[in-house]
Amino acid sequence: MSVWRIKPVSAFEADMKKSDLKRVLTKWGLTSLGIGAIIGGGIFTLTGIAAHDYAGPALALSFVIAGIGCLFASLCYAEFASVLPVEGSAYAYAYGTVGELFAWFIGWNLILEYMMGATTVAVAWSGYFCKLLHLFHLDIPIWLSNDLATATEKSLAAGITAPSFAFNLPALLITWVVTAILIKGIQEAAKTNNVIVIIKIAVVLFVIIVGAFYINTENWTPFIPSEINTIGEDGVAGVKFGFGGVLTAATIVFFAYIGFDAVSTQAGEAINPKKDVPFAIIASLVICTVLYILVSLVLTGMVKYDQLDKAAPVASAFSAIGLNWAVFIITLAATAGLTSVMLVMMLGQTRIFLGMAKDGLLPRGLFGTLHEKFKTPYKSTILVGLIVSIVAALTPINKVSEMCSMGTLLAFAMVCVAVMILRYKKPELERPYRTPAVYLVGCLGVAFNIFLMCFVRKETWVAFLIWGAIGIAVYFIYSKRNSNLEKQGIE
Repeated sequence: MSVWRIKPVSAFEADMKKSDLKRVLTKWGLTSLGIGAIIGGGIFTLTGIAAHDYAGPALALSFVIAGIGCLFASLCYAEFASVLPVEGSAYAYAYGTVGELFAWFIGWNLILEYMMGATTVAVAWSGYFCKLLHLFHLDIPIWLSNDLATATEKSLAAGITAPSFAFNLPALLITWVVTAILIKGIQEAAKTNNVIVIIKIAVVLFVIIVGAFYINTENWTPFIPSEINTIGEDGVAGVKFGFGGVLTAATIVFFAYIGFDAVSTQAGEAINPKKDVPFAIIASLVICTVLYILVSLVLTGMVKYDQLDKAAPVASAFSAIGLNWAVFIITLAATAGLTSVMLVMMLGQTRIFLGMAKDGLLPRGLFGTLHEKFKTPYKSTILVGLIVSIVAALTPINKVSEMCSMGTLLAFAMVCVAVMILRYKKPELERPYRTPAVYLVGCLGVAFNIFLMCFVRKETWVAFLIWGAIGIAVYFIYSKRNSNLEKQGIE
C-alpha cells in the first residue's frame, strides 16, 4: 500500500522554507504569466474552424461554455495554490491528498501538457514567422521550415519535387532562444513575457475596437444556424450547428484556454503565493474569456461565418473588408503571442520536474540542481529545450497537439477530485482561498473534463495509454525506490 502514501502538509511547508528560488513575482506579474500562457495561436486559428464548421455566430456562446468549464477547474486550482503554494502544480496537489502513485501519474502526464504543448506552439510559431517574412517578400525554403511529412505534402501541392530531407529550423531556433531566457532567470522571463503580453492584448483590443466599426448585424442572423447531422470520413456521426454544434465548438475552443494552470507552477517564485497565485489563476482566466467572447462576436459580425478562413480567420476577416495593412499587425501579434506561450509552458515544465526531483521521484542531480548565479534549474531547462527543439523540428504539429490536450484534461479532472478529498480529510487546514460550493464545483469540473476526453480520437487514446504504461513502469523501476517517503519509511 506504500504507493498510496501521502506527503504530509508539513513536508510541503518545509520545502517552501528551504527553497532557493528567487521570490520576485507580484500579483500582476503572475496574472501576466497566466495571460501569456492562454492567449496564443488559439484565438487566431481555432475561432475560424469552430465558427465555420460548428457554431456560426454562436461561437461566442461556445467560448462562454468552455470558459465556465475551465472556471470549475481554476477555482479548485486556486484553493490548492493557497494551501500548498509550491512549484509542483497538480502533481504536488495529488501528492498531498490522493497518494504517491497517483501524483506520479499526474506529473508524468503533465509532461504531455507542458513539454508537448511547447512543441506544438514551436511548430505553430514557425508557421506564423514564415507568414511574417512572406509579407516582406522573404521566404524560407519548404525543406528548411517544415518536418519531412509536411514538407513533402506542401511540395506536392505546389507541384515541385518533394525533398528527401527536411527539418523545421525556425521552430528549433525559437526553442533555444526561449531556453536561454529561462536559464537566465525568472525575472528576465517575466519581463520578456510582460512585454509580449502588452503587445498581444493591444492587438486583441485593436481587433475588437477597429473590427466593431465594420460589424454588420445581419451576419449574426441566425445566431445559432439550423442543426445538420453529418457522417465523417471515419464513419462517425457528428453535429454541425444547432446547440449540438455549439457544444462541439466548445470542445474545440476549450484548448484555447489551456495554460491558466501554469500560474500554479510559479508559486515557488511568488512573493506572496498564498494570496497572489489564486488571484492570478482566476483573473487571467476571466480576462481572457472576456477577450475571447468579444473577438468571436466581432469576427462573426464582420464576415458571414461561412466565409471565414479556417486557417487564419482574424487576418482573413480584415482582408475581406479591405484592411490589408491590419494583416501585418495581426500576424506580428500572433508570432509574439506564441513566443510567450512557449516561454510559460517550458517554464512550467521545469518547475514540475523540480518539484518531483525534490521528492526523490526524479534524479535530483539532473532535475533539481539550481544554477549558482541565476537560481534556475538550468540542467532540466536545457534538457527540455533539447527535447522540444528536436521534436518540433522533425514532427508534424497534429501528432503532438492532441496528446497535449489529453494530459491537460486529466490534470484538470484530478485537481477537482483532489480538492474535494482534501476538504473532507483535512477540514482544519488554513485556506486563504476557499472554493465556493466545493463539492458542486468539483463534481462539475470532473464531469466537464471527462466529457471533453470522450471527444478525443481513438488513436490518441491508444497513444495516451501507452504513455501512461511507460510512466507506471518508470515509477516502479526508479521512483518508488528513491522516493523521500520510501527512505523515511513512510507507508
